[in-house]
Order: sequence, then C-alpha cells, then structure tokens
Amino acid sequence: MSCINGENIGMRVLLLGPDDSPITQIIRESGCDVMDREEKFDKSFLVNEKIDFVASYRYRHIITKDIIDYMDERIINLHISRLPWNRGSDPNLWSFLENTPKGVTIHHIDEGVDTGDIIAQKHVSFDPEVDTLATSYQKLNREIVELFSQQWPVIMRGESQRCKQVENGSFHRLKDKTAFEYLFIEKGWDTPVRELLGKTVSDRNIF
Repeated sequence: MSCINGENIGMRVLLLGPDDSPITQIIRESGCDVMDREEKFDKSFLVNEKIDFVASYRYRHIITKDIIDYMDERIINLHISRLPWNRGSDPNLWSFLENTPKGVTIHHIDEGVDTGDIIAQKHVSFDPEVDTLATSYQKLNREIVELFSQQWPVIMRGESQRCKQVENGSFHRLKDKTAFEYLFIEKGWDTPVRELLGKTVSDRNIF
C-alpha cells in the first residue's frame, strides 16, 4: 500500500510518539492505516510491518541513519519551534530564555537533530503578561496539530514543498537547562513567561 502518481491508495503510516496523539486520527481519517509506536525500533521492523511512511511527534529516541536511508525522505518530524531556532530539547523553554522566534515546524528528518529541510512552519505569538510555560506549550501543540492537519494531504501525495535551513539558529541538549532551573523550579509549568524572557541574553529582543 502506498502513494503512487499523486494518488493515495492506503499508505501504512508509522506514527512515532505517545499513542494518545491527535495526529493518529488525522492520518486515519485520510484513508491511511496508522500504527503508533513509542518504543525504539529498527529497520527490520519497518520491513516486516510494510511501513510506507513515518511521522514523528513527541518521540524521545534517536532515529538511526539506516532507518532514515531506508525510508528515503518518507520520514518527517513535527517540532514545536520555529526552526532553525531551538533545535533539540525543550524548544519552548529556550525560546523564552533566549527570546528567539517562536513557532512550529514540520520538517524532513535527516542525520542531524532537527536539521532537515522544512516542509511548513508557522510563527506563534504569546502574551508575556498572561502566558505561562504550560499555556505556551499547550498552544504550540495545538498549532502543530493544526498545521499538520492542513499539510498532511499534500505531504502524503508527495507534493509538499521543501526549504533548506539556511540560518545558524540554535540547538540545546536536555542538560543545558540545568543552569537555569532556579528560574522555574518553584512554580514549575505555571511559571509566567515574563519571568524567563531573555534571561540568557542581554541585548536580543526578538518576540
């Protein structure tokens, strides 16, 4: 089952991430068969399950090169940042700490971390006087689901645009936030974003 000459004839899609994702329903309603998986897997799994396409959303494991090569550009990721800014871990948090552009992006997966060609993205604005880490995270996830809903029909037909990431942007590892945990350890997810804005820089003002 696959997409041939622009006609979807029932692709078998592997969705990587939590099994309660709203992305599952979007893919299923498009006429595709979708399988959710949160655990690690290898190339043989794709072969045995006859997977035509892979989409990743909130997946926490590294996808290996042999899997990327096997899928041959039929593997994408949904990332809650405006790439090339805030690749890697905790993109929402870092967008406030460094006061960088905020948004959501759908992109091809390559060997780098969130470095693949961009399919679609959207700028997302927040009110620093109202939003918290929790409300901003929730909004970003609503926006990425909506963007995917709009783009999936084009993506599954193999007709989506792609644009290389040409800016330097930024990248963060999970451990990088340790030095700034004092800023949100007391209120946690309820920390107002105004208390985080620009805490790692003094002269950048992008919002």
